[in-house]
Amino acid sequence: MLIFAVSCAADAKVIVVLGDSISASYGIEVQQGWVALLQEKLTQIDGGWRIVNESIRGETTIGGLARIDGALKRHKPAIVLLELGANDGLRGLSPVQMKANLAELIRRSRAAGAEVLLLAMKIPPNYGKRYTDLFYAVYQELAREYQVVLVPFILQDVALHKELMQKDGFHPNRQAQPVIAGHVWKYLQPLVLQSGE
Repeated sequence: MLIFAVSCAADAKVIVVLGDSISASYGIEVQQGWVALLQEKLTQIDGGWRIVNESIRGETTIGGLARIDGALKRHKPAIVLLELGANDGLRGLSPVQMKANLAELIRRSRAAGAEVLLLAMKIPPNYGKRYTDLFYAVYQELAREYQVVLVPFILQDVALHKELMQKDGFHPNRQAQPVIAGHVWKYLQPLVLQSGE
């Protein structure tokens, strides 16, 4: 049974999630996180897919660049979900540099044969309107310039609802995870179907 499961996993098409604490299930059980819930949705429509979560707490676009080549080599994904940038923004790093890093992540993913789904984040308004606007514009510009599918804001219908956020005000709680999974799925499903053709 174990051998069969391993062989099935080896034959499965892979989706790699490269993200930060939002994708790493910070503050909740991993199996309750939106990535695990997304795997359940995938299994329901096509058992030939598996998700590998390469997300870690505190990750930045620079950290993602340091790890992307290894992840691509290990997993040979058909699709890469890029959920990075929030920690760059919270540290006040340059949106220009963040954009360059994300662009390189997109290029490397595509060079390895993977489609890319870019998951946008927003940062709190107390960072100032100019900076928050420049930060968010990075995702829109990358989606346009590289013709990648963009999830406009991963915490849509979550971030402004206190009952769906942890006490720190930054991380979604367990109740928010199905909302996030459903939101991401709307954009991921067409890529899955396209890759399955």
